[in-house]
Amino acid sequence: MKTNKLAVGILAHVDAGKTTLAESILYLTGSIRKPGRVDHRDAFLDTYDLERERGITIFSKQAQVNLGKKEVTLLDTPGHVDFSAEMERTLQVMDYAVLVISGADGVQGHVQTLWRLLTRYKIPVFLFINKMDQEGTHRQKLLEELQKRLDERCIAFEEDEDAFYENLAMSDEAVLEKYLSDGTVAQEEIIRLIRERKVFPCYFGSALKIEGVEEFLQGFEAYTSCPKYPDDFGARVYKIARDTQGTRLTYMKITGGTLKVKRMLTNRRQDNPDSEEIWEEKVDQIRIYSGAGFSAVNEAPAGTVCA
Repeated sequence: MKTNKLAVGILAHVDAGKTTLAESILYLTGSIRKPGRVDHRDAFLDTYDLERERGITIFSKQAQVNLGKKEVTLLDTPGHVDFSAEMERTLQVMDYAVLVISGADGVQGHVQTLWRLLTRYKIPVFLFINKMDQEGTHRQKLLEELQKRLDERCIAFEEDEDAFYENLAMSDEAVLEKYLSDGTVAQEEIIRLIRERKVFPCYFGSALKIEGVEEFLQGFEAYTSCPKYPDDFGARVYKIARDTQGTRLTYMKITGGTLKVKRMLTNRRQDNPDSEEIWEEKVDQIRIYSGAGFSAVNEAPAGTVCA
C-alpha cells in the first residue's frame, strides 16, 4: 500500500532550539502565519499553560505540514531529561527524526543518549545544527565533533558538489563503485543511504532568524521516502491522554490498511482466541491533531498519526 505520509519527530537536548525550529518549519510551510516564540509564550506546539509558563515542552504534540507532495506529521517531543519517557514512547511511530543540536553547546550528554535511542529504534536521522548566528560557533569544528562523538557518517549536505559526493560514496561500496565510474551519486541512492542509516545529513543555521531552515526543508523533501504499508489493518498505540472535556484519547499510528469510524477494534487473535484479557471497543471518532486544535475525519489511511 503506497502512501504520501511521513511521521517525523523533532528531538533535542533542552534549550537547543527544538520548538523554535518547529515554529520556523510551520511558518515556512504556510501552516501558521507568524512563528511563535518560547520566551513570548505563544509557540504553536506549546499548548499547555505549564509549558508556556516554564518555557519547555512537557508532552509530545503534533502538527500537520505539507512538503511538496508529502503530508508530514511533525512530532514535537520533550527535550528535558525529566520527560524523556514521553519522548521515547513517540519514537515508536517515527519514520524519520530531526535531531537539533545547539551550535553554541555542541554534543551534550543527553544528545548522546538520544542518539543511542535512535540507533536502537533504527530511525533515519537528519541533524540541524542550530544557533549558528551566535559568536564562537565554528561549522567545521562542530561537524568534526558530530563525527567523533555521534557517527563518522554525519555529512554536511551544503558542501561543494565534489566533496559532497565523495563523502557519500565512502559510506557504501556499491555507491563508491558507481561514483568512480559516473562521478556522481543518484538521488535514489542518497535516499536509500539515509533510510538505511548509512548517512546522516547535517544542516547548519539559526531557527530563530529562519536562516538555513529553508535549505534544510528542501533537503528533507528531496532525500526522504514514504514507507509502503500492508493492506491489512494494523496500528501502533503510543500514548493515552484525555482532552479538556475528559474524553479518553488513544493516540496511534496506522501501520496498515485504513481505520474507519464505527469500526470495532479488538485484541482478539486467531492464535489465542481464549485469552482472559480480551477487549473490544468501537471507534467513536478519529481526530487529526495540529497544535491544540484538531479536525475529525471519517477514515485514516496507513501512515496517519491520529487520536
